[in-house]
Amino acid sequence: MDYEIVLLRERPELVPEAAEWFGHCFGVPESAYLESMEEMLEGRGTVPQWYVAVDGGAIIAGMGVIENDFHERKDLRPNVCAVYTDEPYRGRGIARALIGTVCQDMAGMGIDTLYLVTDHTGLYERYGWEFYCMVQGDDGPERMYAHRMEET
Repeated sequence: MDYEIVLLRERPELVPEAAEWFGHCFGVPESAYLESMEEMLEGRGTVPQWYVAVDGGAIIAGMGVIENDFHERKDLRPNVCAVYTDEPYRGRGIARALIGTVCQDMAGMGIDTLYLVTDHTGLYERYGWEFYCMVQGDDGPERMYAHRMEET
C-alpha cells in the first residue's frame, strides 16, 4: 500500500472532499467540517488543522486538531479530534503515521501538549499518549489522554 499523508492547509483543493469524508464518517454535517477547514486556510491561528491519508486519490483516514472536542475542560487544549481510518485500512500503521505527523506538525508550531478524548482503552498508549483524566463530554464521561512532545 502506498498512501500519502496530506496537511490540508498545503492541499486546499482536497478540502471539499475531506469535509464530505469526515461528515460521512461521523454523521456530522459536512458544513461543520468545511467551516473549520476554511478557518484553517484563512490562517487565523495555529488551530484548527486537518490531516488526511490518501491512497490512490481516495481519502482513507484522517484527523483534526481543534481547540475543544466538546467537553467541559476548556483548559485542556488543543484537542486531536475526528480520528478515523476506513475499515479496510485498519491495522496497517496509518493511524500511527497520522498521529506522528500531527504531533510533529503541532510541535513545529510551538504546541507542546495535545489532548484527545476517546472511549478506546489501550490504543493510544501504544502511540505514546497517557491517560490524563475523565472529562464530561456531550454524551457523558469520557477518557482524556495527553501527549507531550518536543519539537523535532
